Amino acid sequence: MKTSMEDGKHEKKSNQRMLSAALIAGTLAGCGSDNSDSTESTAVESTAGDSTESADSSDGETEGNSKYKDFITVDVFDSMANYQGIQSGWFAKIVKDKFNMELNIIAQNVAGGGNTLFQTRSAAGDLGDLIITGCGNGRLQNLVTAGLVIDMTDYLKDAENVHRYDSAIETTSQLVEEDGIWAIPSESSSNSPTTSSEGLEPNYGAYLRWDAYKAAGYPELNTLEDLLPALQKMQEAVPTSDSGKQTYAISLFKDWDGNLMSNAKPEASLYGYDEIGFVLAKADGSDYQSFIDSDSAYVRSLKFLFEANQMGLVDPESTTQNYDTLFAKYQDGQILFSPYPWLGQSAYNTDANKAEGKGFMLAPIADECIFSYGCQVNGNGGNAGIMIGSKAEDPQRLADFIDWLYSPEGIMESCAQTASTCGPEGLTWEMKDGEPVLTDFGKQALYGETVNVPDEWGGGTWKDGVSALNYKAVNQLDVNPETGICYDYTTWSSVLENQDNTLYADWKTQTGAETTMDYLTSHDQILVAPGSGYAVPEEDSQISTLRGQCKASIVDYSWKMVFASNEDEFNSLLAEMQDTLEGLDYQTVLDYDMECAKAQNDARVATVKQYEEEHGTDAAAEETADGSADDSAEADTSAEIDTAADSADTAEAEVTEAPEE
Repeated sequence: MKTSMEDGKHEKKSNQRMLSAALIAGTLAGCGSDNSDSTESTAVESTAGDSTESADSSDGETEGNSKYKDFITVDVFDSMANYQGIQSGWFAKIVKDKFNMELNIIAQNVAGGGNTLFQTRSAAGDLGDLIITGCGNGRLQNLVTAGLVIDMTDYLKDAENVHRYDSAIETTSQLVEEDGIWAIPSESSSNSPTTSSEGLEPNYGAYLRWDAYKAAGYPELNTLEDLLPALQKMQEAVPTSDSGKQTYAISLFKDWDGNLMSNAKPEASLYGYDEIGFVLAKADGSDYQSFIDSDSAYVRSLKFLFEANQMGLVDPESTTQNYDTLFAKYQDGQILFSPYPWLGQSAYNTDANKAEGKGFMLAPIADECIFSYGCQVNGNGGNAGIMIGSKAEDPQRLADFIDWLYSPEGIMESCAQTASTCGPEGLTWEMKDGEPVLTDFGKQALYGETVNVPDEWGGGTWKDGVSALNYKAVNQLDVNPETGICYDYTTWSSVLENQDNTLYADWKTQTGAETTMDYLTSHDQILVAPGSGYAVPEEDSQISTLRGQCKASIVDYSWKMVFASNEDEFNSLLAEMQDTLEGLDYQTVLDYDMECAKAQNDARVATVKQYEEEHGTDAAAEETADGSADDSAEADTSAEIDTAADSADTAEAEVTEAPEE
């Protein structure tokens, strides 16, 4: 049963502020997770007005749902989305059948990125009917102050699903002085904060075209730099793609650049670092680095990419292509290195390729210890939360929709882009002998094949119909109460038992491990940052202005350094960047970010302590020993996880200006 969120709220606020002295907020998951490929992105944008792909609404009639008589179009301002336009295909049909409405996605990532679209729509007084955006850095308070979002308390009083996560909701509510439920946070979890949220595949890792790595003789990898000669051998061993194009070890794109060159972050994350502002913070709180220090993990990453380019390993179109173009190259087998599983694996690891021994697998580096995001027991509202806009035509219907997103059915059906949840029961999965199993259609759709959805399920291709919201309500490693098994289909025993392809067999032979996470945990090469719900406090206008100037210089110089003509020019550009930033008062912003980074670690420590007090000091260990929870600890996330999220969310968390009334 839900708990009251009004009785004693001021007391709860006081207690929570004592728990985490600053505000709340979220680490990414990349995960931006999640991301789009060229097929998906094109499909949504091109079908913005396509009545054949969207749920048919021409007559405005319901389809067996008498509760919602009038058909409506819902504008969704979505900071997480990588698609713009009317939701199409099978997910559109579900939304139409259940709520007699369609979703019009307004995506700042598609509209040029950054905060421009947010600021423009906020100033106009109508951000959207539904709003999905980060709550940290004062954004949620600003939205409330400006009257752009409503208090959902009354509309959610009978909700059966969101109130399972009241603790997370209350944590996010501490970001607002006014009483009420203003936002429901994303990624809520019942798992221990020290449990990795990432399943079988970490968010970051050195994923190589395993067939090319094999052809190169499985070169030994002791350090990040050892990848370079290995990649050179791989490029020589597999010189052409499936369509006959020249292969490259590495390919880059600029779409998601924020505080830094986003393509240079994953290499730092291999050694336990994540960004917060202009700081690289180690997951365990043991080290904090400025991006631009000559010996930082970020500069090391830039040097790695520079040397790769000097060796002819970097795609020459890297400076001009977008993510969609890049993804298409991965699909063709043109790129041999992927710093994320959700990129290389989702693009190339089809059943057909895996049967031939082709595909991306983790090639462990001996000295790495990969950063991993812990489960968010307090939700990840700083990264993203969902709200109802003040101009919404039917707020009760939207509240019902939000509640559905947090239901087992909604989690399974709406998260297929951002997490390893697999869509509608009966189409992609079914129950057999008391356990969920993928259908034949599900195996094809979820492993990268282009498949058409039956008309009765909405028609179109599977990818065209995936939820464009790109919103992960609940962590996919939580247990589905209706099945008793994790939402993440990659952890299902029925899936794990069918890894009998040539690719997996060879990887297993070489590593001696059953899964990627199994390998990393057994070699003590994963470093979990406990999920805390910490959010950076709102920065003042001076910090915001300085940050905007500084990050533009960091990104510009970073790209120049990667493509410098020689090492002398690389070093000269580094010194020039450092001098330029000193003149832009970079140190003031860095000092602020350092305080936030340390406050974030304090919040992590406090959250772990609180969880242990509430569940027992051995709770985390018991979780991994328990039959259902161990899926969550060592399970696999095919993690089509956030990827734009990793960049889009980074930008989101950096600077947020107050919306104008």
